[in-house]
Amino acid sequence: MDAPARGRFITFEGGEGAGKSTQVRLLADSLRDEGLMVVTTREPGGSTGAEVIRALLVEGDTNRWDGVTEALLHFAARRDHLVKTVWPALERGAWVISDRFADSTLAYQGFGHGLDPEVIASLYRVAVGHFAPDLTLVLDLPVEKGLERAGARGGAEDRYERMGLGFHQRLRQGFLGIAAANPIRCAVIDASHGPDEVHGDIMATVRARLPVP
Repeated sequence: MDAPARGRFITFEGGEGAGKSTQVRLLADSLRDEGLMVVTTREPGGSTGAEVIRALLVEGDTNRWDGVTEALLHFAARRDHLVKTVWPALERGAWVISDRFADSTLAYQGFGHGLDPEVIASLYRVAVGHFAPDLTLVLDLPVEKGLERAGARGGAEDRYERMGLGFHQRLRQGFLGIAAANPIRCAVIDASHGPDEVHGDIMATVRARLPVP
């Protein structure tokens, strides 16, 4: 019997309140309806060890860590996530959809906190190697609207949401810059519309970029 074809790795990126979690769920449901095996996950997190690290990053005081420490924590969590969750699922032939991946580290710690991009690139080479998503969907909307949505959501995981408006403006420009520099891998999706309309745009993009078998 032939081994299963390698799955696909789709990542969602964007600022706070962009609706990534909702769109991950809607995309996963649509792909499952088409007969695909789908695994949904998130960063930081997605594996037992990475979830422990997640709490260190998304809770507590906004000045809890500097940019280098944050990047190290994110890549430690990312490595465990890949080894324990993402790579095994892809080998089984599953399509893996992740709420955030390495672009978030470049946007948050690089553009947001001013960490040298070469430091982030070096950590990427060590923790991730040559692996990269097959498709990255960048959900974009005005910062104020995103923060309003995020504030209405509530919860303890609000450390990044509480950072200043300038930080979030840099994030948005960072994500758009990443997408512009990687047009084959990335697609920018207007997230200011309702969930169903955004999902329709995402499905059209997925079908165009990654034809469903």
